[in-house]
Amino acid sequence: MTDEAGQAPRRRADSRRNEKALLDAAAAAFVAAGVEAPVRDIAARAGVGVGTVYRHFPTRADLVVAVYRHQIEACAEAGTTCLDDATSPYDALARWIDLFVDLLVTKHGLAAALQSDGAQVNTLHAYFLDRLVPVCTRLLDAAVAAGEIRPGVEAYELMRGVGNLCIGAGSDPRYDARRLVELLIAGLRRQS
Repeated sequence: MTDEAGQAPRRRADSRRNEKALLDAAAAAFVAAGVEAPVRDIAARAGVGVGTVYRHFPTRADLVVAVYRHQIEACAEAGTTCLDDATSPYDALARWIDLFVDLLVTKHGLAAALQSDGAQVNTLHAYFLDRLVPVCTRLLDAAVAAGEIRPGVEAYELMRGVGNLCIGAGSDPRYDARRLVELLIAGLRRQS
């Protein structure tokens, strides 16, 4: 339903813009402060009121799930962008893995935010694998084809290794998961 000035479609576009701004702001807040980041901080980052957050996401679990799905999609889409923009397939892989680490940092609070809703966690995990394993496979295959990394590394095992390195990164200030992930990715390089 629209009025003669076409106001309803505009509101929907505004609503979509607000939702994207909220998801981006919440993702940044979750990376910085965990999934318990205050809603008022997320609203301020997005440039909207707190009521707008609750209109789009009535519960924290709704917000966390939406952020997680949004980040999965962004990470999946970034695979192609990384390959197109990087100087080499290896650099594309390294850039993508860096984005993947950001996603994993957000993911670690997911189970707590969903308060043991095992079915929802399992559904999200399957979605995560379905969307991201093919992207990582494509990046690995391109780097192998270019002779930059050794063959035989499976996307799932690389993603699992990166994930394991990220566990507990926020709980120990002396532990730099991103540095260890960089060492892991450097270790994929083919020796000349």
